[in-house]
Amino acid sequence: MPFTDNRGFKAMPRLLASASGCHYRDTKGNEILDGTSGLWCVNAGHARGPIIAAIREQAEELDFAPTFQLGHPKVFQLAQRLETIFPKGINRFFFGNSGSEAGDTALKIAYAYHEARGEPARKRIIGRQRGYHGVGFGGISVGGLPNNARGFPLLPGFSHLSATLDIANNAFTRGQPDTGADLADELLDFIKEYGAETIAAVMVEPMSGSAGVLVPPKGYLERLRAITQEHGILLIFDEVITGFGRLGAATASQRFGVTPDIITTAKGLTNGAVPMGCTAVRQDIYEAVTQSAAPGIEFFHGYTYSGHPLAAAAALASLDVYEGEGLFERAASLEGIFEDIFHALANARHVIDVRNLGMVAGIELAPREGAPGARAMELFHACFDAGVLIRVTGDIVALSPPLIATPDHFEQIAVTIADTLAKIH
Repeated sequence: MPFTDNRGFKAMPRLLASASGCHYRDTKGNEILDGTSGLWCVNAGHARGPIIAAIREQAEELDFAPTFQLGHPKVFQLAQRLETIFPKGINRFFFGNSGSEAGDTALKIAYAYHEARGEPARKRIIGRQRGYHGVGFGGISVGGLPNNARGFPLLPGFSHLSATLDIANNAFTRGQPDTGADLADELLDFIKEYGAETIAAVMVEPMSGSAGVLVPPKGYLERLRAITQEHGILLIFDEVITGFGRLGAATASQRFGVTPDIITTAKGLTNGAVPMGCTAVRQDIYEAVTQSAAPGIEFFHGYTYSGHPLAAAAALASLDVYEGEGLFERAASLEGIFEDIFHALANARHVIDVRNLGMVAGIELAPREGAPGARAMELFHACFDAGVLIRVTGDIVALSPPLIATPDHFEQIAVTIADTLAKIH
């Protein structure tokens, strides 16, 4: 099983049987409030009728279509629709099956772009410590999570900026920390060391989710954008988590007012109903790669399920739900209430930091001596048994309930965490 203590699971399996709205039910019929939107993906809530209907209708009409040298209408409709909600200028889309594939696709596009422009020496990629960009070899190489790379050889030519989390100075910050923008200047050190002419791209999450909700300092993303533009380096935002309303806007890029060159998305793109990933690029990047190539295939890359009809239908229906119910705007309007409720956990037992942005919160626990991560995992299991699904990474609780969740749901999650922590040593 993925990212699972398989032996522990077999000893005490916890199985989800059904879902609707903001809740799961387990195989015993117990209701479990979803505090994580599944895995950051079910932004509009579970089992939404319009999305289910779209998938069913598409399966009856066209269940699969190869997209090598062929196409089908739905995927082009989706690309046109995404252009209307993505940052201006980001208007060409390559579809895959996951955020991992979107990330590897972005890296290949970056290489292909510089090759097409006559700068083949630009091969180095700059990632960030504690970054997560999937589990392909490209993703674990540009990412900065040691456990994900343990036992696997990493690709050459990757370097990493420092993580932006600074609990010593910024604990219990509401929203973006005031200090830390200067960490972006580490990119200048890499430019000095390797030469800008060897660096293809910088790839970061605007807000790191899987590493434990690491909120960017004010001015940090703006500084990265300025440095990359000055030196001809592409800036890639991994928005697999932050895309589609999680921060109160269609993308984090729009929330922060910083437009990168490439954006990767997945998860909320289809509301988690059908696997799909997407790599979105500026038109001039697309044109550089396609117009400079010899006749024939310009970009030797793709997947059997790229632009799958069911995924495209699910994505279009999800976008309809997001727009029709104003869910991005709803997330923005609830941010203050969400922030207040979860920052109240600052007084809970074992809590050493609370951080938040949009409808995301991270609660960091003091690690148990000699057993890092054990306290949070115990909390995970106990909260599930008490009827609330949370997510933990290390000793950090990450919360991202569906965008349809109410303040009462927030309160239930927070109270369950606080009550459970009080019982855990």
